[in-house]
Amino acid sequence: MSSAWKVDRQSFEEIYEGSIEPGKEPKKLFRQALEGTIVALSYAEILLNKAIKDYGEDLKIGYGGETAYFIPAIRALSGDEITTLGECVPILNKMRDLVKSDLTLENALQWGESTIHAAEIIEAVRYATGGHESLPLPWTGFISDTYVRKWGIKHVDWTIPGEVVIVGRFRTSEDAIRIVNKLVQKGFMLFLVDEVIEQLMEQGYKFDIDAWPVYPLGNFTQIIHAVNYALRASSIFPGIPAGDSFNHRNYQRDRILVFVMALGERDIVKAAASFAAIYLGFPIIVDQPLDEDEIWPDWYFSVDDYDEMMQEGIEVRGIKITAIEIDVPIVHGPAFEGEAIRRAEMYVEFGGGRSTACELVNMVDSDDITDGKIEIIGPDIADMEEGKAYPMGILIKVYGRKFQSDFEPVLERRIHYFMNYGEGVWHMGQRDQNWMRISKGAQAAGFTLNDLGKIMYGYFKKEYAAIVDRLEIQLITDQAAVEKLLDEAHAKYQSRDDRLETLRDEAVDEFYTCTLCQSFAPTHICFVSPERTGLCGAVSWLDAKATYEIDPVGVCQPIDITEKNIIDKEKGEWSSINTEAAARTQGKTTEVCLYTMMDRPMTTCGCCECILAMLPECNGFMVTTREHKGMTPIGMTFSTLAGMVGGGNQTPGFIGLGRLYIVSRKFLPADGGLGRMVWMPKELKDQLADQLNERGKEEGFGDNFADMIADETVGEDPDSIMAFLEEKGHPALKMDPLM
Repeated sequence: MSSAWKVDRQSFEEIYEGSIEPGKEPKKLFRQALEGTIVALSYAEILLNKAIKDYGEDLKIGYGGETAYFIPAIRALSGDEITTLGECVPILNKMRDLVKSDLTLENALQWGESTIHAAEIIEAVRYATGGHESLPLPWTGFISDTYVRKWGIKHVDWTIPGEVVIVGRFRTSEDAIRIVNKLVQKGFMLFLVDEVIEQLMEQGYKFDIDAWPVYPLGNFTQIIHAVNYALRASSIFPGIPAGDSFNHRNYQRDRILVFVMALGERDIVKAAASFAAIYLGFPIIVDQPLDEDEIWPDWYFSVDDYDEMMQEGIEVRGIKITAIEIDVPIVHGPAFEGEAIRRAEMYVEFGGGRSTACELVNMVDSDDITDGKIEIIGPDIADMEEGKAYPMGILIKVYGRKFQSDFEPVLERRIHYFMNYGEGVWHMGQRDQNWMRISKGAQAAGFTLNDLGKIMYGYFKKEYAAIVDRLEIQLITDQAAVEKLLDEAHAKYQSRDDRLETLRDEAVDEFYTCTLCQSFAPTHICFVSPERTGLCGAVSWLDAKATYEIDPVGVCQPIDITEKNIIDKEKGEWSSINTEAAARTQGKTTEVCLYTMMDRPMTTCGCCECILAMLPECNGFMVTTREHKGMTPIGMTFSTLAGMVGGGNQTPGFIGLGRLYIVSRKFLPADGGLGRMVWMPKELKDQLADQLNERGKEEGFGDNFADMIADETVGEDPDSIMAFLEEKGHPALKMDPLM
């Protein structure tokens, strides 16, 4: 059993037993689920036998390299790592043999498990035989590991408070768009199956799973892709072993907070699918009236009104909603953070080289600020000409009794997030390199710059209530006033840069823990220093410091790293860090070295931006990212690597890290540092090229160190890379052997 996720074995079954009064089982519902399970198993058997007849039992089966977890739901629950059609036969036979006809709770839960196996085999056969290639847009079908990991951090910090599976058809397409928009604004991840997808398309809904996870899976058995998504989360983040079905189910109930909205008429197969969800701890709410012997309190029940149905689901799963109400004419929330506004959709823009722009957060005295004041200096959106670029200065004044000047850039970076929370508002960059757009749709809805100020004010006060007592916003579109602010901003940027230049690991007395990801990976812990972000790339030392100030008993805690606690200065080992690691990882990790990955490195979880691995044939390191789907020189993709080293594991020779740590002066100095970097995806190399060259020059590697690092265009095997390194005279070839 997984040491990372153990629960009393009685607790899971008792949650069902307590919901059914003796002698009052929903017999009609149970009977329909039994019949539906038999149909599902028979359908799976027919498709499997036909595929074996047409293609042979040795045909490779899987989801096209999109996952490192074989057939994920079956692997998680049964432990079987299926690779061929023939290997499905004994599993399907076993699931059929386990189906008993007595209408009992125990049997009903088994029908749910058997239905999961049947649906997974149906879909896996579809993929193996090419049936998935005909899926119409925007159906996603199977969702790759990349997206499971991409959205992991949003689950960890509860930006995504839970997941909703919507199956069937709303009474009207207007109901569909209204409820989906409400759920998205509350931050939910959505999985959509059957007619609801077409209803949203009728209303012009834009599906963009890179911007926010609203997954239009498809029809019928495509619903299994919501299940295998959830079960990969329990495989990836806490690292629950394959076949430990009890702990996988407990993790689903406790951490993957899901409820199902089952809309429209029910048939026996849908009843069986409902029991598959209930088996994993996901309650079902239907919009159709139910007879008394169809109702299972808290697990299968009816709510006619869609708004009330949504609220009932939130309450029955104990989901905490942190979305806030702001009186503006557009929808807002984290769901819109990834929205892109292309030029054809743009009403006006600001900055981005098209006009003068900057943004600045200033700490001020209490007498110099009016809380809640939003001031527009210059023309508002209604006074602007469509398609034009206008100047924009954003000045946010902050006062707080606990606020410190070091927190100014932390809040300044949040301007990017909070502006992007508005549907029809787009922002990128920071400081005087910012760029903003307002869409035609937002302008048509009556959106103003004052509304933009309201959104930023609301989210700043919510997120930073512990350190921000008063906040005032100026949005400046007058050219002369923007230029005046720009002079002030440049002076402030320079003073901060000078301060950050001295912010080194050796210049502080405290590092910080970050245990945010323990909500998903209970034995993982990050140690954040001035020169090393958390492995998610989202938590800097200043962020952790601010987080501690906001919540002194929260996920970021200070650790004394003064001289008295040093064990090994070169490897970066402190007794205080070892003590904290043991206390916060349930004793799993008792010793950590921050400056090496070869000896007791920091633990890794599924939220990491990159994974670093030694490449001994080239005497160096290779790194890959979750965005890179290709193979790597060690013969594993990112997903396979993450499955091996994630879940809070400490794996010498491998480590998860944030992108920017690669160009830190404290990048694994005990192992040779940046000079060991021999291969990375081209996308990452292009992004970091300037910093790689700057750091390479500091280390004496010449002016163009980035050009000395191989990527996939050079090759994905050690021999090709070695030839390239020799041609370039890479410094790793002159270093001591890694092993």
